[in-house]
Amino acid sequence: MKQISVVFLFIIILWGKAGYAQNSVTVYTTAQNTEYRITKTGNLAFSDFGQPKETQVCVFVDPTHTFQTVLGIGGAITDASAETFAKLPKNIRQQFLTAYYDQVNGIGYTLGRTTIHSCDFSSGSYTYIAEGDSALKTFSIDHDRQYRIPLIKQILSAAGGKLVMYVSPWSPPAFMKDNGSMLHAGKLLPAYRQPWANYFVRFIQAYEKEGIPIWGLTLQNEPLANQTWESCYFSAEDERDYIKNYLGPTLKSRGMGNKKLIAWDHNRDMLYQTASTILNDKEAAKYIWGIGYHWYETWTGSAMLFDNEKKVNEAFPDKKLIFTEGCVEKFDLARVNDWSLGERYGHSMVNDFNCGTVGWTDWNILVDETGGPNHAGNFCFAPVIGNTKTGELIFTNAYYYIGHFSKFVHPGARRITSSSNRDLLETTAFKNPDGKIAVIVMNKSDQKLPYILWVSGKAVKMESLPHSIATLVF
Repeated sequence: MKQISVVFLFIIILWGKAGYAQNSVTVYTTAQNTEYRITKTGNLAFSDFGQPKETQVCVFVDPTHTFQTVLGIGGAITDASAETFAKLPKNIRQQFLTAYYDQVNGIGYTLGRTTIHSCDFSSGSYTYIAEGDSALKTFSIDHDRQYRIPLIKQILSAAGGKLVMYVSPWSPPAFMKDNGSMLHAGKLLPAYRQPWANYFVRFIQAYEKEGIPIWGLTLQNEPLANQTWESCYFSAEDERDYIKNYLGPTLKSRGMGNKKLIAWDHNRDMLYQTASTILNDKEAAKYIWGIGYHWYETWTGSAMLFDNEKKVNEAFPDKKLIFTEGCVEKFDLARVNDWSLGERYGHSMVNDFNCGTVGWTDWNILVDETGGPNHAGNFCFAPVIGNTKTGELIFTNAYYYIGHFSKFVHPGARRITSSSNRDLLETTAFKNPDGKIAVIVMNKSDQKLPYILWVSGKAVKMESLPHSIATLVF
């Protein structure tokens, strides 16, 4: 009888803790025309609430249904970011590291991407070998030791050593391609298929020797694009065959079968066609962890194109979806306060996660006051801009919009059901490993929208400010 009483008391204590966790909700808000920037704006109490009326605006959350597990949220550490970082004063560099990678005092990035030799966001084109060296005897990452590797090491330290890092090439060396250039697409020549696979291995080995763990890799950045900068054409069939005949077997034979291989790494428009072509081939699919995608097919991201993610997730539930790149193009320093910058991020992240995405990676974590450096003139925004002339950081609202996810949705979180009964409110929600729930609610309209957060028969009255995003934690 005594043992039963002890067990019963333990259950009551656990129930009480669970009930307490749902008795109040803490609200963090970022809103246009206010000073709110991931600012704690409320601590409100739940109360019993039955059936909402049809006329009431509501966000419904159901923690009993869970979906994908979150890998992480972060951004790309490019040459442009590293060169800009190095030009900033020491105290500003520390401010930058804290702002992005400190979980308490920053927004807690946990995911990173970097390039295999140069891309458009480098000061110039370069590789790690001498021209014509298919045996890779001259392979060296000395170029990266000047700016990029030191930055990555400082980021690893700022993140407490917990950073999931993956790598991507923009082009093989010029001599390996049929157009003899790293630029303007071209295709990998058959004679260099194996040397190029070896190149991936050498890069991963070299970075890991520097103390930078590499979690995964993508085969080719934007494989269908013919760019004026580094690019290389791979059709879906080319990717399928290269993965199953060269890159997959090479990684496995060199002891890197645990590296997560990501296919596609291009826009949502061709996402399903490419994924199905590659993943319907069992010999290729066995090497692939997931499918990566970008957002450049459209400015707003239409429902149809988000639906392509959902179709891949439904057809291939054993593979993961990961957002590998996105940024706002056509840089203009006069636009740093443009509120649409952040709203584009929020709209994409809500919908991408709701469609099954497990990881979300912004493009450059930092650019300078010109939107570069960039050897192709393809200048773009980043959430944080380092003005190398004034030595200061400029935080666009995109930084805060991303932070409403990365600061409160931790690796290992499970997405849960969250729905809105009005299209003016976009929402997604997650249950973190510690049991706390984070609900993101975004309002792109000019209206102040009172609404009810409803969870399992309990509710709390909320208010969504015009052009705002809020994270509700309970």
